[in-house]
Amino acid sequence: MPNDEELAASYEHCRNLAWVAARNFYYGFALLPPAKRDALCALYAFMRRADDISDSDRGVKDKSEELESWRRSLDQALSGNYTGSRILPAFHHTIEQYRIPARYLHDLISGAEMDLNIRRYPTFELLSRYCYCVAGTVGLCCVHVFGFEDPAALELAPKLGTAFQLTNILRDVPEDFAMGRVYLPQEDLARFGCSESDLASPVASPTFVEVMRFEAKRAWRFYEEGARLLKLVRGDSQASLWTLIRIYSGVLAKIEAIQYDVLAKPHPGLSRVEKAWIMLRAGAGLWKPGICARHT
Repeated sequence: MPNDEELAASYEHCRNLAWVAARNFYYGFALLPPAKRDALCALYAFMRRADDISDSDRGVKDKSEELESWRRSLDQALSGNYTGSRILPAFHHTIEQYRIPARYLHDLISGAEMDLNIRRYPTFELLSRYCYCVAGTVGLCCVHVFGFEDPAALELAPKLGTAFQLTNILRDVPEDFAMGRVYLPQEDLARFGCSESDLASPVASPTFVEVMRFEAKRAWRFYEEGARLLKLVRGDSQASLWTLIRIYSGVLAKIEAIQYDVLAKPHPGLSRVEKAWIMLRAGAGLWKPGICARHT
């Protein structure tokens, strides 16, 4: 394990990274006890590095090699070798402190690798594997930090992660298409007669709206199932989890409010004021009536 000075510096670096880049997630972090907040910042910093590699402008081969190098760094960090990284000492301490299985992080890196090689998903079953890797694993890591006793928490956390990821997919359709990626399952596009030219249009076609409505309903089902996790995590983490659920489901509610037209409308999302209000409600204990934004 790192010495006290090295560990403190690593956690400080991770806190700064999370503050600058975590956006939605940081509003949930802020309500946790300091040790748990720092743990999530360390996890976020590790995960962010994998995501940044995948989304960089470098070639596929270079990104693949860099992700493989980050995977090796993961394994080395767990044995106390941090290879000069400012992230890994805090990350290793968090993994040990909260007994987080390393396979979750390996699966997360596999999800980043999927973005290098997979541009289309024929079925939702295949997409759900991607959602698990890039988001379900995040939920599993978080639930270990939050604390739980009922093993059902380990089944619900990936469902909530999938709900968050589906929300991101629906929000980001035009941006992803511009990068050559289509996450909407091909079977669903075909079911409603929606072509990829519809995704490139600045105006949402009726068939595009139907696909989006279908996927939004699917996402809401994952929210409904995953939200049961709230009662299973420790009391000092419930307000944090509620905040995350309300922010992400709030984005989905905004997508519904603009009639699913994410192609023509400004990027749907919550303002800083809206996020801060949710966080303040949670911090004041005014969060129990209604879990998802749809229930407000």
